[in-house]
Amino acid sequence: MYKYYGLAAFVILLDQWTKWLIVKNMEYGERISVWDPWFGILSHRNRGAAWGMLEGQMWLFTIVTVGVIIAIIYFYHKEAKGKPIFQVGLMLLLGGAIGNFIDRLFRGEVVDFVDVLIPVMNYDFPIFNIADAALTVAVVVLMIGLIIEDKKEKKQVKQ
Repeated sequence: MYKYYGLAAFVILLDQWTKWLIVKNMEYGERISVWDPWFGILSHRNRGAAWGMLEGQMWLFTIVTVGVIIAIIYFYHKEAKGKPIFQVGLMLLLGGAIGNFIDRLFRGEVVDFVDVLIPVMNYDFPIFNIADAALTVAVVVLMIGLIIEDKKEKKQVKQ
Protein backbone atom coordinates (compact mmCIF):
# COMPACT_ATOMS: atom_id res chain seq x y z
CA MET A 1 0.00 0.00 0.00
CA TYR A 2 2.79 2.43 0.87
CA LYS A 3 4.73 1.71 -2.33
CA TYR A 4 2.67 4.24 -4.25
CA TYR A 5 3.95 7.07 -2.06
CA GLY A 6 7.12 6.76 -4.16
CA LEU A 7 5.10 7.99 -7.14
CA ALA A 8 4.06 11.11 -5.23
CA ALA A 9 7.68 11.67 -4.16
CA PHE A 10 8.85 11.27 -7.77
CA VAL A 11 6.32 13.88 -8.97
CA ILE A 12 7.40 16.31 -6.23
CA LEU A 13 11.11 15.86 -6.95
CA LEU A 14 10.72 16.14 -10.73
CA ASP A 15 8.46 19.17 -10.33
CA GLN A 16 10.80 20.99 -7.95
CA TRP A 17 13.91 20.12 -9.97
CA THR A 18 12.42 21.43 -13.23
CA LYS A 19 11.23 24.62 -11.51
CA TRP A 20 14.67 25.11 -9.97
CA LEU A 21 16.23 24.77 -13.45
CA ILE A 22 13.88 27.43 -14.83
CA VAL A 23 14.47 29.90 -11.98
CA LYS A 24 18.25 29.36 -12.03
CA ASN A 25 18.81 29.45 -15.79
CA MET A 26 16.16 31.71 -17.30
CA GLU A 27 15.06 35.30 -16.91
CA TYR A 28 11.39 35.88 -16.13
CA GLY A 29 9.54 36.07 -19.45
CA GLU A 30 12.35 34.39 -21.41
CA ARG A 31 11.16 31.74 -23.89
CA ILE A 32 13.13 28.88 -25.41
CA SER A 33 11.51 27.51 -28.53
CA VAL A 34 11.40 23.73 -28.67
CA TRP A 35 9.00 23.23 -31.57
CA ASP A 36 8.14 26.66 -32.88
CA PRO A 37 5.50 27.99 -32.51
CA TRP A 38 3.63 25.11 -30.86
CA PHE A 39 5.82 24.22 -27.91
CA GLY A 40 8.33 26.10 -25.81
CA ILE A 41 9.75 26.66 -22.35
CA LEU A 42 8.66 30.02 -20.93
CA SER A 43 9.75 31.31 -17.54
CA HIS A 44 6.50 32.43 -15.96
CA ARG A 45 5.11 32.93 -12.43
CA ASN A 46 1.58 32.48 -11.15
CA ARG A 47 0.38 34.05 -7.90
CA GLY A 48 -3.08 32.51 -8.24
CA ALA A 49 -4.68 29.15 -8.85
CA ALA A 50 -5.26 27.59 -12.27
CA TRP A 51 -5.12 30.20 -15.04
CA GLY A 52 -4.24 32.87 -12.47
CA MET A 53 -7.61 32.80 -10.73
CA LEU A 54 -7.79 34.18 -7.16
CA GLU A 55 -4.44 35.89 -7.47
CA GLY A 56 -2.87 36.85 -4.16
CA GLN A 57 -5.16 34.71 -1.97
CA MET A 58 -2.27 32.80 -0.35
CA TRP A 59 -4.14 32.18 2.92
CA LEU A 60 -6.96 30.51 0.97
CA PHE A 61 -4.56 28.31 -1.02
CA THR A 62 -2.82 27.24 2.19
CA ILE A 63 -6.05 26.20 3.93
CA VAL A 64 -7.47 24.46 0.86
CA THR A 65 -4.21 22.66 0.02
CA VAL A 66 -3.71 21.35 3.56
CA GLY A 67 -7.33 20.12 3.52
CA VAL A 68 -6.85 18.48 0.12
CA ILE A 69 -3.64 16.76 1.21
CA ILE A 70 -5.35 15.37 4.32
CA ALA A 71 -8.33 14.20 2.23
CA ILE A 72 -6.09 12.51 -0.35
CA ILE A 73 -4.17 10.60 2.32
CA TYR A 74 -7.43 9.64 4.07
CA PHE A 75 -9.03 8.34 0.85
CA TYR A 76 -5.82 6.58 -0.12
CA HIS A 77 -5.82 4.55 3.09
CA LYS A 78 -9.59 4.09 3.54
CA GLU A 79 -11.02 3.79 0.02
CA ALA A 80 -8.22 2.84 -2.36
CA LYS A 81 -7.02 -0.38 -0.71
CA GLY A 82 -6.68 -3.06 -3.35
CA LYS A 83 -7.50 -0.58 -6.13
CA PRO A 84 -4.24 0.25 -7.93
CA ILE A 85 -5.84 2.68 -10.37
CA PHE A 86 -7.18 4.78 -7.49
CA GLN A 87 -3.87 4.50 -5.64
CA VAL A 88 -1.95 5.80 -8.67
CA GLY A 89 -4.47 8.59 -9.26
CA LEU A 90 -4.43 9.71 -5.63
CA MET A 91 -0.63 9.69 -5.46
CA LEU A 92 -0.38 11.75 -8.66
CA LEU A 93 -2.87 14.14 -7.09
CA LEU A 94 -0.84 14.26 -3.87
CA GLY A 95 2.44 14.88 -5.70
CA GLY A 96 0.95 17.66 -7.80
CA ALA A 97 -0.72 19.35 -4.84
CA ILE A 98 2.45 19.25 -2.73
CA GLY A 99 4.64 20.39 -5.66
CA ASN A 100 2.70 23.62 -6.14
CA PHE A 101 2.22 24.04 -2.37
CA ILE A 102 6.00 24.06 -1.90
CA ASP A 103 6.25 26.90 -4.42
CA ARG A 104 3.55 28.92 -2.69
CA LEU A 105 5.16 28.44 0.73
CA PHE A 106 8.75 29.22 -0.24
CA ARG A 107 8.41 31.49 -3.28
CA GLY A 108 5.01 33.11 -2.74
CA GLU A 109 4.16 32.10 -6.32
CA VAL A 110 4.14 29.04 -8.56
CA VAL A 111 6.79 28.63 -11.27
CA ASP A 112 5.20 27.66 -14.60
CA PHE A 113 7.15 26.98 -17.78
CA VAL A 114 5.44 24.66 -20.29
CA ASP A 115 4.05 26.81 -23.10
CA VAL A 116 1.79 25.08 -25.64
CA LEU A 117 -0.09 26.50 -28.63
CA ILE A 118 -2.89 24.34 -30.03
CA PRO A 119 -2.76 25.21 -33.74
CA VAL A 120 -6.09 23.69 -34.78
CA MET A 121 -7.92 26.15 -32.54
CA ASN A 122 -5.15 28.78 -32.54
CA TYR A 123 -5.37 28.54 -28.73
CA ASP A 124 -2.47 29.49 -26.48
CA PHE A 125 -2.95 27.02 -23.62
CA PRO A 126 -2.23 28.44 -20.14
CA ILE A 127 1.38 27.93 -19.10
CA PHE A 128 1.81 25.03 -16.68
CA ASN A 129 4.36 22.86 -14.85
CA ILE A 130 4.97 19.22 -13.87
CA ALA A 131 2.72 19.46 -10.79
CA ASP A 132 -0.13 20.82 -12.92
CA ALA A 133 0.35 18.02 -15.44
CA ALA A 134 0.31 15.43 -12.63
CA LEU A 135 -2.94 16.92 -11.29
CA THR A 136 -4.54 16.71 -14.73
CA VAL A 137 -3.37 13.14 -15.33
CA ALA A 138 -4.59 12.24 -11.82
CA VAL A 139 -8.10 13.42 -12.61
CA VAL A 140 -8.16 11.34 -15.81
CA VAL A 141 -6.82 8.26 -13.98
CA LEU A 142 -9.39 8.67 -11.20
CA MET A 143 -12.21 9.05 -13.74
CA ILE A 144 -11.08 5.86 -15.48
CA GLY A 145 -11.01 4.14 -12.08
CA LEU A 146 -14.56 5.29 -11.35
CA ILE A 147 -15.78 3.98 -14.70
CA ILE A 148 -14.11 0.61 -14.14
CA GLU A 149 -15.53 0.34 -10.61
CA ASP A 150 -18.99 1.28 -11.85
CA LYS A 151 -18.84 -1.44 -14.52
CA LYS A 152 -17.69 -3.99 -11.91
CA GLU A 153 -20.60 -3.07 -9.62
CA LYS A 154 -23.14 -3.31 -12.44
CA LYS A 155 -21.74 -6.70 -13.45
CA GLN A 156 -22.03 -7.98 -9.86
CA VAL A 157 -25.63 -6.76 -9.60
CA LYS A 158 -26.57 -8.68 -12.77
CA GLN A 159 -25.15 -11.93 -11.38
